[in-house]
Amino acid sequence: MEVNRPRLLIAAMRGGAGKTVVSLGLAAAWKRSLGLRISAFKKGPDYIDAGWLSAASGGPCYNLDQFLMSSEQILGSFISRSAGSDVGLIEGNRGVYDGVDASGSYSTAQLAKLLACPVVLVVDGSKVTRTAAAMVMGCQKLDEGVNIAGVILNRVSGKRHESVLRQSIEQCCRIPVLGVVPKQTRNFFPERHLGLVPAEEAGDIREAVSAAADVMCRHLDLGALLELAKSAPALACPASAGLYGSKGVDRNVKIGIIRDSAFQFYYPENFEALEANGATLVWISSLENAPLPEVDALYIGGGFPETHLDKLSANKVFRDSVKSAVEAGLPVYAECGGLMFLCRGIRKGDAFYPMSGVFPFDVTVGAKPQGHGYTVMRCVGVNPFFPSGTVLRGHEFHYSGIADSIDTGSFPFAFKLEKGHGVVAGWDGLCYKDVLASYSHLHAAGSEIWARSVVEAAVSFKRLKATISVDSGPDSVLPGSVSLPVVY
Repeated sequence: MEVNRPRLLIAAMRGGAGKTVVSLGLAAAWKRSLGLRISAFKKGPDYIDAGWLSAASGGPCYNLDQFLMSSEQILGSFISRSAGSDVGLIEGNRGVYDGVDASGSYSTAQLAKLLACPVVLVVDGSKVTRTAAAMVMGCQKLDEGVNIAGVILNRVSGKRHESVLRQSIEQCCRIPVLGVVPKQTRNFFPERHLGLVPAEEAGDIREAVSAAADVMCRHLDLGALLELAKSAPALACPASAGLYGSKGVDRNVKIGIIRDSAFQFYYPENFEALEANGATLVWISSLENAPLPEVDALYIGGGFPETHLDKLSANKVFRDSVKSAVEAGLPVYAECGGLMFLCRGIRKGDAFYPMSGVFPFDVTVGAKPQGHGYTVMRCVGVNPFFPSGTVLRGHEFHYSGIADSIDTGSFPFAFKLEKGHGVVAGWDGLCYKDVLASYSHLHAAGSEIWARSVVEAAVSFKRLKATISVDSGPDSVLPGSVSLPVVY
């Protein structure tokens, strides 16, 4: 069966050319001016740009990544999640042909070919004129299977600059310039080390998105871009196109999600997968002065705990309640920032900030990435979620690391890394009782065992709570759990 899905992919020559602002501005402009329903997607393992695209489109932004997902999973996800919308808008990452190797494996270009998607290149016009046409032509010629169908010029200095750029590209490359965005005097999207500041931490999301929409309404040909999206051919619908389409059988378990401005790195697919496996999600803030509510499992994603250290360390009620719940056997799955929160404390500069103390290690925050890129992990140690031999694909991007020396021969790590850095070189996955915390992020669409395992752990814990006395004490260890050696 084939289905029609109008779609457009926004790409660029490199990172930093402005494709994120153009993408979210286009989504907001289409929504405002043409009344379109937008399905937003981000190529690659990205939370921050996806968060802004979600704010601009008014719905979840989903991720598409050929390292983390199979081609069938990507097609299924795109087809099912763009159903009911007027147009699917995909933002690429880095340069259009940039991948993990010289062949451009897992690049935006490969995704564009898989989805038979027209590509519009955002070209940074800073300090360039006719050479821009040579760069666009190079993108056209490098792989003629990629449909480079139009250009949006960004950071253009004036009418003469625009005229030379436009004529050079349209005459030499035979594709239209569909928008000319002048240099902006005000930046509504502040940046830090991971790129844009997350939407959850921005001062006024609506003002920033509205400003981007204003710019794109004035300077892009919204109608022509929509027609280009409608020109995309029909897609063959794989058997997996109904991914997480409806909630599964109610397992009568509650899974807590710590989701606030300190912990906001989550894929919406992961939430949907937990619900599809029968869980009810409970939203929790680590910044509110309240104990952890009654839940059957806890999921702590990544984020920026290092920018919220004063509030996190001051919230002793919440920190202590998490530690007590862990000692009582609560299953906890944590990634990156979640791992940091579960450690004894975080050192930043000369200051020390106590965290929950589940793991007897301190974390330091550095000025350079400690791990950055895709990961491949083989499960080799006892843990509450994955059987031995399971291979998981994920990604990491962290400026923090464990300050303490860890003996990999005696410490019960869950994962041996075949690719990536992890907690210590080659190892990831800290385990204690029914807690598993790693620096690697998993995507539920590519690691289907994850959601099922988290829900099953919640079901088991709920059953055990009915048979284990509340007064059994902090030294009791539930079946299958792991205890840590003491680290000084």
